[in-house]
Amino acid sequence: MTTSQVQRVLITAGAGGIGRAIATAFTAAGARVHVCDIDAAALEVLRAQLPGVTTSVCDMADRGAIQAMVGQAVEALGGLDVLVNNAGIAGPAASVADMDPDAWEAVLRVNLTGTFTVTQAAIAHLKQSAAGSIIVMSSLAGRFGYPNRSPYATTKWGLIGFTKTLSRELGEFGIRVNAILPGAVAGPRLQQVFEARAAVSGRSAQQEQAAALANQSIQRFVDPADIAALAVFLASEAGRSISGQMLPIDGDSQSAS
Repeated sequence: MTTSQVQRVLITAGAGGIGRAIATAFTAAGARVHVCDIDAAALEVLRAQLPGVTTSVCDMADRGAIQAMVGQAVEALGGLDVLVNNAGIAGPAASVADMDPDAWEAVLRVNLTGTFTVTQAAIAHLKQSAAGSIIVMSSLAGRFGYPNRSPYATTKWGLIGFTKTLSRELGEFGIRVNAILPGAVAGPRLQQVFEARAAVSGRSAQQEQAAALANQSIQRFVDPADIAALAVFLASEAGRSISGQMLPIDGDSQSAS
């Protein structure tokens, strides 16, 4: 294995939201960062704002595109030390009885199979690192049942099993694998979630927001920068003995409803 003084980090879906915050945090920590995203325009903005970050346009539902992207990332970075599996889609809000099977499969294809594919392609490169780390973005929905969000919850629970299995398989190579489980994260996507819930429940989006806050001990939604700080910590020397763990960051939420 080789040692890299500067971490080489690949972040999926890193052009916006949580992924963008993670890219910003790793860059600020001195890492070399490669970001993939399906949004080419957002990647262009990211490159302008974070000089030195390299990027690839990638559809996380396309196996061939993912495999090519990992190769591009490794070439751009000169190797790989950290993989942040951030890509995921929210999917529809509907009961299991009313769920569109195609919508169900679309969520699994990105959230579960996409994460599997990028990780499988990255493992050989991570084995060459002296301090390999994989971070998987699960969710509060990976701890609780989530009414009317079965595809999303199912994938986020599945990512817990994936994380636990990877940590057992890769520990002998010094690769640590952990999952972060954010709760309600402040930003435009959260508002879309409240609107989708409202369409099913018959309540207003404002009522859904109030209900979400009432579910937490800490009465504010999670700042993406806090999630990014946790990711940087887990991949750092300070996190060298942490693997196979599920780390909630959700204001002490009591359910995913």
